[in-house]
Amino acid sequence: MTSSSPPSSPEPATTPAESRPVADQQEDAVRHREKMQKRKAVQDQEVAGKLIEKGLLMVHTGPGKGKSTAAFGLVLRTLGYGRRVVVVQFIKGAWDTGERRALERFEDLVEFHTLGEGFTWETQDRARDIAACQRAWAVAAQALSRPDVALVVLDELNIALRYEYLPLPEVLATLAARPPGQHVVITGRNAKPELVEAADLVTDMTLVKHHFREGVRAQQGVEF
Repeated sequence: MTSSSPPSSPEPATTPAESRPVADQQEDAVRHREKMQKRKAVQDQEVAGKLIEKGLLMVHTGPGKGKSTAAFGLVLRTLGYGRRVVVVQFIKGAWDTGERRALERFEDLVEFHTLGEGFTWETQDRARDIAACQRAWAVAAQALSRPDVALVVLDELNIALRYEYLPLPEVLATLAARPPGQHVVITGRNAKPELVEAADLVTDMTLVKHHFREGVRAQQGVEF
């Protein structure tokens, strides 16, 4: 007769912190407090050393989703302080988007210019694309000269620069000459190295997973 092996003992369950001895819990609490006190001291020292306040040039680039979405988050934050915003969209056509609907409620503080005629694969006309981008840049350049504008969003400007629809040196010079307290955020894939070098903040949106690949279409509140 074959003998069977005795059943293995189940793995011991993790002991909840609340069931540990009170003295151990108190010791853990003291260690945690000391650790957080040290971290706060480091953070406070670092913050105290940051004395510069100026208008920032911010670039949102990369293949991942969220570049324009993050820019409109900055718009909302700026509006919360009652400051003026100008949005110029270079490539996107006159879509009916949630952000535009929402910002229409702040018409006294927001100027929204959608001056693109659609993505380049839709227009299929380089001369037409260049003309549209030049019109958009004229509006953008005016906004970049106004000290009453706290934030300028140049949505998909990176695309216009990538395809050389606009002269990069002129764009960089205009950005550099803007009022000192004015913030600018530029979106779009493939940001030019010269723009990245000039920027104060550059965020590269990384694509990890995207629902489009699973056949999910663009939806209200997510893509537009």
